[in-house]
Amino acid sequence: MSDKFPIEHIRNIGFIAHIDAGKTTVTERVLYLAGRIHKVGGVDEGTTVMDWMPQEKERGITITAAATTCYWNDYRVNIIDTPGHVDFTAEVERSLRVLDGGIVVLDAVAGVQPQSETVWRQADRYNVPRICFVNKMDRMGASYERTLDSIKHRLKANPVPVQLPMVTDDTFDGVLDLLEGKALVYESHNGTDPHEGPIPQEYQDAFNGYREAMVEKIVETDEGLMIKYLEGENIEANELRHALRQATINGRLVPVLCGTALSGRGVHPLLDAIIHYLPSPIDIPSVEGTLVKSGEVVTREARDDDHLSALAFKVTTDPFVGRLVYLRIYSGTVQTGASVINTTKDIRERMGRVLQMHANRRDELEEISAGNICAAVGLKNTFTGDTICTRDAPVILEPPQFPAPVLSVAIEPMTRADQDKLSEALTKLSEEDPTFDVFYNRETGQTLISGMGELHLEVLVERIRREFSVGALVGKPKVAYREAITSPVREEGRFVRQTGGRGQYGHVWLEIEPRERGQGFLFENRIEGGVVPREYISAIEAGVKEALQNGPLAGYPLIDIRVAAVDGSYHPVDSSELAFKTAGSIALKDGVRKAKPVLLEPVMEIEVLTPEEFLGDVLGDLSSRRAQIRSIEGQEGIQVVRALMPLAETFAYTTTLRSVTQGRASYTMEFRFYEPVPDTLIQNIIRGV
Repeated sequence: MSDKFPIEHIRNIGFIAHIDAGKTTVTERVLYLAGRIHKVGGVDEGTTVMDWMPQEKERGITITAAATTCYWNDYRVNIIDTPGHVDFTAEVERSLRVLDGGIVVLDAVAGVQPQSETVWRQADRYNVPRICFVNKMDRMGASYERTLDSIKHRLKANPVPVQLPMVTDDTFDGVLDLLEGKALVYESHNGTDPHEGPIPQEYQDAFNGYREAMVEKIVETDEGLMIKYLEGENIEANELRHALRQATINGRLVPVLCGTALSGRGVHPLLDAIIHYLPSPIDIPSVEGTLVKSGEVVTREARDDDHLSALAFKVTTDPFVGRLVYLRIYSGTVQTGASVINTTKDIRERMGRVLQMHANRRDELEEISAGNICAAVGLKNTFTGDTICTRDAPVILEPPQFPAPVLSVAIEPMTRADQDKLSEALTKLSEEDPTFDVFYNRETGQTLISGMGELHLEVLVERIRREFSVGALVGKPKVAYREAITSPVREEGRFVRQTGGRGQYGHVWLEIEPRERGQGFLFENRIEGGVVPREYISAIEAGVKEALQNGPLAGYPLIDIRVAAVDGSYHPVDSSELAFKTAGSIALKDGVRKAKPVLLEPVMEIEVLTPEEFLGDVLGDLSSRRAQIRSIEGQEGIQVVRALMPLAETFAYTTTLRSVTQGRASYTMEFRFYEPVPDTLIQNIIRGV
């Protein structure tokens, strides 16, 4: 099977939103209307196509980003349905890196929620054009106007409604198309084949007002249309649509649509809007890559006849076909069985099979062309963020950036037979998930696994037990503390051993100084005059990196530190890489002890939604957890509390919040930054290590 499609008729889009906004339900309806599936599944029943993992079916949430493809009006639409829970933010991050457009699904009752803001910021980082779909318009308390207002104020976006909802007695009947000047009325319960008609008289005033505002916003982005508008000329719907498309792709406007995905109402025009307003691969700037040898930045055009360049953005283990690597093909084409090169690692690879994915099902392709998303079998040494090219034109594309894990638990096998299987399971899962780390602590003899939160680690441990049939015992969650220094030092590292034959000689001076929070580790070679040969510099850096894993206070990794090798000496016979690696490690360990080290803890941004009558209890509990209240906002009997709270204080918060609010409050949180631990708590943390 081949998959040739005109590149201007391809859309790579993703559904992104806060948890429970309805992304998976919208995706399911889109696939049904496009004829990709023949029965609509439900999230609550665990029967959706996109939520195929057992944990997703049981919990009713999306955990892993699932890819599929459907066809609409001679267009190929590659879709990724992403998770909404903050613990699985890496799935959103990697998806947005390779998508050309996004549909932000918003709850018409709740409006813009905390994770909606997070995914919006992620989309901003990758300059992904967006449209908004206001879902759940049939729920009591739904408000299109309030949601538009929250898009404007909380997302700092410029929304332009292209539809108005038709609601009578809390029933969502259909939409008014502001561009075409017609009403789409849904009479059936399955949301198919809406009836088109004129604008009803009772909606005429609202239609006129919103249409005028829409036209003004659109013509402001197009000089030609602005002239026609000011001169009073009639502007055709197609002209407005073309200008709105350009403004959407440029990020100046965000078209807003509405509907209710559960009954399928409003999904039909949403599919049309995906085609009309979101870009094809040739509508966005060509991808930039770095030439391997020269470091020069070059562009790769989204054309089949350009050199192959593809980015691996996801790795999974399929029980039937083995290791799957998801690829976005930015330029060129690739055939099944082709020989390629992983330019990130400079390793030759072979594209065993090329697959078009439909959640956890797959269709085989003979080749895949530029602008598409596919999965490949046979890329044994390719991981998330690696670039695939042909040997004659190797470039490296920018990989997605992932947040560091913030929560750790100890894990150990239940039996000796489980030991090897556990090691294999942890290796495979860490290959799949860039925010999942495995670390063996030699001092305690424990294996620690780290992730983005309690739910993240809970799901991963479940997968270890189910998918890999491993009996595992898990300890209590531990905070992933970090250490840093606060003052610069200059320190000597000397490693000299004489054993009768050839000895060991390594000697280096390091200048060690703190960096701003979040800047990470930087190593510099400032040695002049050849007092230490160049071939030993990388060994010094390796020794420094190794020593950074155990800080002087409590053995936690050191972060945000600059280390410069500035002086030293060597022996023409006895010096070796091992000796200089050890000398670098000694200098770093001795130096950081003198550099006024501090212990850092991860701080979370938390948002609590609580009924007004429980606000005092919620605030009191937050204060007892060392939280810093940032703002309190009220809306219709609901209070929204935003605060910064140390991760160590968030354990079991769900249970406490439910008990003080009779189960009526909810909260979301995400990692924000590291900050020093108060002096009064440092000794307790050190003793608990």
